[in-house]
Amino acid sequence: MSAHPRRQSLAVRVGPVVIGGGHPIVVQSMTNTDTADAEATAQQVRALARTGSELVRITVNSAEAAAAVPKVHERLAQLGVDVPLIGDFHFNGHKLLREHPACAAALAKYRINPGNVGRGSKRDPQFAEMIEIACRHDKPVRIGVNWGSLDQDLLTRLMDENSRAAEPRPAQAVLRDAIVTSAIASATRAREFGLPAERIVLSAKVSGVQDLIAVYRDLAARCDYPLHLGLTEAGMGSKGIVASTAAMAVLLQEGIGDTIRVSLTPEPGGDRSQEVIVAQEILQTMGLRAFVPMVVACPGCGRTTSSYFQQLAQAIQGHIRHRMPAWSRDYEGVEEMTVAVMGCVVNGPGESRHANIGISLPGTGERPVAPVYEDGEKTVTLKGEHIAEEFQDLVERYVARRYARRSTP
Repeated sequence: MSAHPRRQSLAVRVGPVVIGGGHPIVVQSMTNTDTADAEATAQQVRALARTGSELVRITVNSAEAAAAVPKVHERLAQLGVDVPLIGDFHFNGHKLLREHPACAAALAKYRINPGNVGRGSKRDPQFAEMIEIACRHDKPVRIGVNWGSLDQDLLTRLMDENSRAAEPRPAQAVLRDAIVTSAIASATRAREFGLPAERIVLSAKVSGVQDLIAVYRDLAARCDYPLHLGLTEAGMGSKGIVASTAAMAVLLQEGIGDTIRVSLTPEPGGDRSQEVIVAQEILQTMGLRAFVPMVVACPGCGRTTSSYFQQLAQAIQGHIRHRMPAWSRDYEGVEEMTVAVMGCVVNGPGESRHANIGISLPGTGERPVAPVYEDGEKTVTLKGEHIAEEFQDLVERYVARRYARRSTP
């Protein structure tokens, strides 16, 4: 993959995963199960990890959820899943970590929202207690500021100072400054309470694209902690995908961001794993990482009135996703493969030659033949009613021939 210049940051280890320090950008996600249901939570964590989530966050909001965390951890071990678990704490996190030491030990990382650890005189002692527990268990912490739950005392103070200024700034600019100030000040307090800098990750999430870009540029300029990147409350479907991509792509191109999460609202009963796929595709299409072979397919036009090439592209993409766990286990570099499924002779042969393996299907009125190209050379022409099955078999054979087998441990 192409090398983009990366912002220099500290490296934070979360189990076997390293965030920052020039390491590959980490994909993470979050469950939406009731954590108290250990089996359902473990199964969703397993599904997210299988899709490619390298860290998974779970809600820890009650005594029942905290008591279930060790069970989730144990069940994942039984399932052969070793993805690090992150505990998401709000309001009562200090109490839950104190009263459930097995939960504190089982988690690989804690997420603390400084706006929700307590108000007034309770804030610092409760924040300090969570940090001290993290130190005792050698756990890293993400200090995650969110503009929906920003420390109102801090915001009020900054707004008052701004109103007294000779040339007051716009309120939105003061709000953004409050978010960044909260994150950095909280990290400073955590270090004063004994947490090493190498165990701190920061995030400062908002739901506006331009606001996110401005906040993270400022945050990146003012600290060297690894940054967790994500547009909070991005929304559903194409809106959430487009907004997340628009915001994060700008920052990633500037070298900002060490771990990302795409916060999509799933359709009712929908698959939570979609957010993992979108995060992977953002990184892969930008040339920052490779996760699965990419399928190149034309959009279709009046030359392709049949939907056959669309069905084949969908089938091949599904086949690749299904086969990737086994391929990545058995073959070196297969995730960088490109497969072209084209619908007519205009760009079909050319795109197929550029791909590792590609097929150019006949468009409307064209001869009912489908040439296949492997590494730029035409190897075979498929005809008849079983083109899809035959091409899928050719892809399997290409993988086995082209990519070196991994050595067995």
